[in-house]
Amino acid sequence: MAHELPYIAAILEAIQLEMERDESVLYFGQNMATTENEPFVDAFGKDRVRVTPISETAEIGIAIGAALAGYRPVVELYMAEFMLVAMDQVLNEAPRFRGMSGGQVTVPIVLKAGYGFTAGWAGQHTGTLSALFMGVPGLKVAVPSTAADAKGLMATAIRDDNPVVYLHHYLLTLDHGEVPDGEYLVPFGEASVRREGSDVTIVGTGWTVDRALGAAERLAGEGIQAEVIDPRTIAPLDLQTILESVDKTGHLVLVDQATRHASVSTVIAGEVAEHGFGSLKAPIVQVTGLDATIPYSEPLEAYVLPDDDKVVAAVQRVLGTAPVTA
Repeated sequence: MAHELPYIAAILEAIQLEMERDESVLYFGQNMATTENEPFVDAFGKDRVRVTPISETAEIGIAIGAALAGYRPVVELYMAEFMLVAMDQVLNEAPRFRGMSGGQVTVPIVLKAGYGFTAGWAGQHTGTLSALFMGVPGLKVAVPSTAADAKGLMATAIRDDNPVVYLHHYLLTLDHGEVPDGEYLVPFGEASVRREGSDVTIVGTGWTVDRALGAAERLAGEGIQAEVIDPRTIAPLDLQTILESVDKTGHLVLVDQATRHASVSTVIAGEVAEHGFGSLKAPIVQVTGLDATIPYSEPLEAYVLPDDDKVVAAVQRVLGTAPVTA
């Protein structure tokens, strides 16, 4: 059975269910447990739902210590950019301890953070930092695009013995979707084929999956059948599903909100160029954010970011069906 929930509520449902299932799961954050009648405080008390200092370095450091002591903290960071002031903890401490100790200790923390909040938020809260985390050994990265995956990936993240950066796109916050009832897990490293097709493979992550699906719907009206793949996690990355799709279609378009040289799409492009070159009938095309800070102006913001039109144009280019202009 399933029920309908907004994307953000699906994430919170997963945290609640995991806290009910496992008393070692904690919930930390700068705005947690600050008032009475908060649902998580009412349900689990202030021993397990902790307000932290207004310091990402402190709250992530506290979580790492709690994890080393046997707990499973979820850290509510609100915005991915807030992690930038605590990168030693995120990149150089939490992911390293398990390997450095020969597996004697684990660091099961979840760093939950929103990203990509455009719609007039301008430069410092609109970044897409996914690729920054995906190449760090020992660190896993989940990027859900649907409410169901938001729930399932969060539950899997909490149960994982490695640190997980869990990135949820702000523009998906209120998107509704069917969510399975009760316990629900989505395995890490297993991509989802959101739409099947035979002419071109389009890969998006997070918010850009919907851009890819919108473009695929329009392309179908032109007789072009696009296969849309959502990796769901980028560390581990399910490269095999992407390669199998490219082997079928012979064409690849990658969509990413980040700038090209800081994007997941560039990593995937490199992998396909190395491992699937013989399947390609045309060069890979990337549709990414332009190399600019996200502007405040709405028309300029739209100019910088990927959209359905840009994805459609990229597919037409890779297939050689782009309209001829005078």
